[in-house]
Parts: sequence; structure tokens; C-alpha cells
Amino acid sequence: MAQKYRIYINEKVILITGSVPKNVERYQKIDSQNFDLKAFYNKFNGQPGNRFFYLLCTDPKEYLKKVIKSITLIEAAGGMVVNSKGEYLFIYRNDKWDLPKGKIEKGEGKREGAIREVEEECGITVSGIGKRICKTYHTYTYKGEVVLKRTYWYQMDYKGAEKLKPQKEEGITDVKWFRKGHIDAIVKNTFPSIMDVLAKMDLFKDKPAPLSE
Repeated sequence: MAQKYRIYINEKVILITGSVPKNVERYQKIDSQNFDLKAFYNKFNGQPGNRFFYLLCTDPKEYLKKVIKSITLIEAAGGMVVNSKGEYLFIYRNDKWDLPKGKIEKGEGKREGAIREVEEECGITVSGIGKRICKTYHTYTYKGEVVLKRTYWYQMDYKGAEKLKPQKEEGITDVKWFRKGHIDAIVKNTFPSIMDVLAKMDLFKDKPAPLSE
């Protein structure tokens, strides 16, 4: 399968690909020779209209590296936690369902940071961490600067019985366990990057549009 990478700007997605998307009529093509992520963000963020864009290039991995070098990169990590009942842990923040995650601290490993963030944001003690699920990329403004956040997502286990405690100082108002067949509320009200994680975990039948190409 050809390499593809996605950079999200809220509800918009930029697909970096080595082949034309199958549903190309849904996408707007971007000139890969002159692409500037900061300029794109300033022009299209919050604007109505097309949600899907694509950059066609010969080497998507190298092109992504080039984009990353052109912007301030923030490294983050988080987790998809499963308890002994087979339920999945989600947080509610900024009026959307999300997964616990946060910035990796200086001198901290990715897995270490992912566990710390989950424990801080949800009030639990993680029992174990498994393989990496995927990486997601999200562009936003931080302290007036357009930045790119790369988040590393990991599978985690929880075998305890602690009471969930949302980290309110981080804007989290709720933390809940959801069974695999009962995550409709999540799918209807979450971020596109989180949908990528859910798709990798095979948590719903119909993949979101950006994943259908």
C-alpha cells in the first residue's frame, strides 16, 4: 500500500500521498512545489467550503519531513486505554469527546509521557502499555504561532477499580468508559484525528471519509 499521511486543521484534512485519491472529486489539489503549511493554515482555517485537500508527491514520507522542518513541531503522546471489561476510556474536553494525551516533557520518553498524561487527565493508574497504534498530525496556533503537533498513540491496559477523576484544570469535564458497540456518541462528536485512532483500533464499521481513499 502506498504511503499516505494526513495533517488536520480542525475539520479540514490535508492528504500527503503518492497516488491520486480514489474519491478525488471530493478533494481539492494543492501545488506541492509551493506548499507552505503556515500560509495554508492562515488562509483556510475556519473558512467554509472544501474540507479535503491533497498534495501529490513522489515520496510522501520525505515530503512530510520537509513540512515538519518548515514549522515548529510539538511532540505529544496519549493512549487508548482498555479495562478488564473490554471498555475504552474517553475524556470530554472543549465540547468534544477526545482521548487523553498531552505534550511530552523534556527528557521524557514517548511511552512514559503517554502514561503520565493518561494518569493525570483521568485519575487512574495504568496497568501496562502495549504497541503504538499510530501517529497523528494536527496544526493549530499556540501563543500566536502556527505549530504542528505530532501525537504518538499507544494501547494501554487498566486492571484497577479507581474512580475516574477528570483533570479540570486542563479543561476536561468528564471521563467515561465506553463499550466497543456503544461509541456512537464519540463518533458523532470528536476530532478527525481521533477517528484515525479509532479506525486503527477497528472500533467502528464505517471509516470516516478521509480514510476511505
